[in-house]
Amino acid sequence: MSTQSPDSLAAASVQRDASMDAFEFVRELANELSGNNIELPSFPDVAARVQRVLADEKCSTDRIVRVLGAEPMIATRVLSLANSAALNPGNKRVTELRAAVTRLGLDALRSAVISFAMAQVRRAKTFKGIERHLSALWQHSVLVASLSFVIARRNSRVSADTHMLVGLLHGVGKLYILTHTMNHPALFADQAMYQRIIRDWHANIAKALLESWGVAEEIVDAVQSYEDESRDLRGSSALLADVLEVAEQLALCKDAPEMMRERLKERRAASRLGLDVEGGMRLVSESGEELAALREALGSL
Repeated sequence: MSTQSPDSLAAASVQRDASMDAFEFVRELANELSGNNIELPSFPDVAARVQRVLADEKCSTDRIVRVLGAEPMIATRVLSLANSAALNPGNKRVTELRAAVTRLGLDALRSAVISFAMAQVRRAKTFKGIERHLSALWQHSVLVASLSFVIARRNSRVSADTHMLVGLLHGVGKLYILTHTMNHPALFADQAMYQRIIRDWHANIAKALLESWGVAEEIVDAVQSYEDESRDLRGSSALLADVLEVAEQLALCKDAPEMMRERLKERRAASRLGLDVEGGMRLVSESGEELAALREALGSL
């Protein structure tokens, strides 16, 4: 009769703990989604309030300036983005918030607010121990947003600012799941299980979060479905999803040319955008300064 070693018994015990944790975690996610109780932990109230104001298409510039001006850190981030090289090609700096608001437009303003909010989330004491993971996720989102911006500048009929916002928002479901693992350490320790939950749940969580923030329907559709190559979207939603899909692949493969070559060959979205393999690689190499400027303005560098 064979006996298990102490190490194998310990491993089996850890696996059982992770499985139980995963079951409980998924049950919580299902309950929160069904109850419309999706909120990003430590997301600043002021950022949520500004997002709601920006979601009102009838909101006046005066009101936007008042709301942004009430939070100096958000106002500073707005000015920084407005004066970045990518959004200020004429190098005409603005120092007044009203001028920055006029220059940026609503979607770029939303991006500035999101970048401010994510900085606060990453610094929250609640998440001590996962700061590195939060930072990596945010840096990836900023890179995807920056790549979406430069792709759209060259290929898209939708505002590049909107594409940048979609890129910033595409990882909010993953961020939500990551922040909630603080109460489920065994789950986070089992990365295979954790990644399965990310794959199965992040899109629907992102949809619920973005709808609660009043984000435009076409942005929500793109974020929810960009990973599904069989998606059936129309109009601006389809274009936003295509650019996001390609930007995600470029971000994942930016330091691996051969992998980038293979990934782009496989993507129908790249073909629909008229972006072949050489074009994608050239875009990354030629947009270095523009990408760096955007990443710095959005708080990634």
